[in-house]
Amino acid sequence: MLPRVPLTRAVVAIATVLVISVFYFNSSVIPRVTSSPGAHTTASSHRDLLDDINNSTLGFQNIYVIGLPTRTDRRDGMRLQAALSNMDIEFMDAVYPKDVLDKAVPAMSADKLQGPPLGTWRAHINVIHEIVRRNLTSALILEDDSDWDIRVRHQLRDFALSARALTQPLLTSPNSYADSTFPKPSDTSPASVPDIPFDRLPATVPPKASPYGDNWDVLWVGHCGMHFPFEDNPVIPKGRVIHKDDETVAQRRYLWTFNIPFTLKEKYPDHTRAVHHVQEGVCNLGYAVSQQGARKLLHEIALKDVNTAVDLLMRYFCEGTAGRKVHNCLTVQPAFFHHHRMAGPMSATSDIGDYGDGFRDKAFTDMVRHSVRLNADTLLEGGTNFTDQFPDVDEKDLRP
Repeated sequence: MLPRVPLTRAVVAIATVLVISVFYFNSSVIPRVTSSPGAHTTASSHRDLLDDINNSTLGFQNIYVIGLPTRTDRRDGMRLQAALSNMDIEFMDAVYPKDVLDKAVPAMSADKLQGPPLGTWRAHINVIHEIVRRNLTSALILEDDSDWDIRVRHQLRDFALSARALTQPLLTSPNSYADSTFPKPSDTSPASVPDIPFDRLPATVPPKASPYGDNWDVLWVGHCGMHFPFEDNPVIPKGRVIHKDDETVAQRRYLWTFNIPFTLKEKYPDHTRAVHHVQEGVCNLGYAVSQQGARKLLHEIALKDVNTAVDLLMRYFCEGTAGRKVHNCLTVQPAFFHHHRMAGPMSATSDIGDYGDGFRDKAFTDMVRHSVRLNADTLLEGGTNFTDQFPDVDEKDLRP
């Protein structure tokens, strides 16, 4: 009869071998997510950074929200909206123009920024300053009236894959890119390049620093309008990723922009989203900056001539105009973050613009189908029957 102790040790040894075997078996069989849906899944020890988009800061290191502390209504709304989206946000105070010392505004002439836009500029610079001070890898910056779709993480995942296709080297040829005009068009580059279909993205080198890629300064994901890169622009890459049949995009009849022509609406079918480099962006409703981008922004729009609104200064930063260098800025059409307009007095719409003395009977958010703000009741009750602001309409139903 065998002694009791050796038998116990033998059982433990056998169990240990079995656990180790199962671990190695699973590690070698379970496929990992690759850098694009068009690439073959392969075994890899590399954790795909796409998973970080599911965290409380959407794959960035921090989320800042700019607004006046006196607008407690907006802070209450943003705090609830963030909580309903499992997001962690940090408020940064907006700035009154009277609190910006005149001699602290860089200017090459007497034509310097003044009035409410001056306070807006300083508020955005304060956030960028903080990102540099804290040496954050990246941060998303929103305004306190922003709204987004309940499916924002799904949208941002698709955006990350598209951004990688435009800026990460090809997996099979690390010295080249899917967009032949990236990082900068050459004298022999074509005026336009073929669209990159989202359902056939090229396999690219996995990024090491951010789920959105390793080579970007600004991701301008909330705006009031954006052009596709102009064919005659000699410095902006021309590539674009086209995502058709995106159910989070409203039909074209509901889309609008400050920038005309609206090529996305005119040339592509309903439910199409596009990712490309920035050209003539308008409004800073939501944008992300990398650490390298924040340092460059501090240099280019905080310490150089401040003679126009901060969104136009960012346009100059991205396009390399008005005395700035060109930078790597990506955007998306339609944008993910838009203004939410609450029901109530029109005068409450803005602290820097005059919207009159009228009254808004119904709240709305531009171009966001399943708005978090407008679905708060459903989310709080744990429901799934979400309100679609822009349901599809059949063309035949619109005929007289």
